[in-house]
Amino acid sequence: MKRADARRNEQSLLEAAAAAFVADGVHVPVREIAAKAGVGVGTIYRHFPTRADLVVAVYRHQVEACAEAGPKLLADLAGPYDALAAWIDLFVDFLTTKHGLAEALQSDDAAFQTLHAWFLDRLVPVCATLVEAAGLGGPAQAFELMYAVGNLCIGADKDDRYDARRMVHALIRGLRT
Repeated sequence: MKRADARRNEQSLLEAAAAAFVADGVHVPVREIAAKAGVGVGTIYRHFPTRADLVVAVYRHQVEACAEAGPKLLADLAGPYDALAAWIDLFVDFLTTKHGLAEALQSDDAAFQTLHAWFLDRLVPVCATLVEAAGLGGPAQAFELMYAVGNLCIGADKDDRYDARRMVHALIRGLRT
């Protein structure tokens, strides 16, 4: 089991790396990530010996955060539709970060090969629970909704005239009718 300070360092690293990857791409210098996380470069390499290890860890960390948020939102918000809408907002945040990782994730590196299937295995059931609670269907509809949201987010960072979040909100409002 990791010490509390090691877990905090790893958490800070993952958050700093995610922000750096979105802002500057996956080739951002490790020293910049370390500075943003408030740790030394050696700390990064102790936790993540290669850049691929760091990219995979950021991706997995963000998927887990999105997965864990589903049940919490369902328990905390006024109704299941509100929980679904809030979760989709988090999913959009994840997708826009993921697009920052797209170059690395589409490479031939073996570390990235199983991530997409794991992503679906982890998030479709969470979305399905929210979709079912909102009375909007089941796993098939959850997959379709995630796919549609993903497609609405493609290219959002390429043209300032396109607001993916606004389009996703329109989609979610449409589900209510």
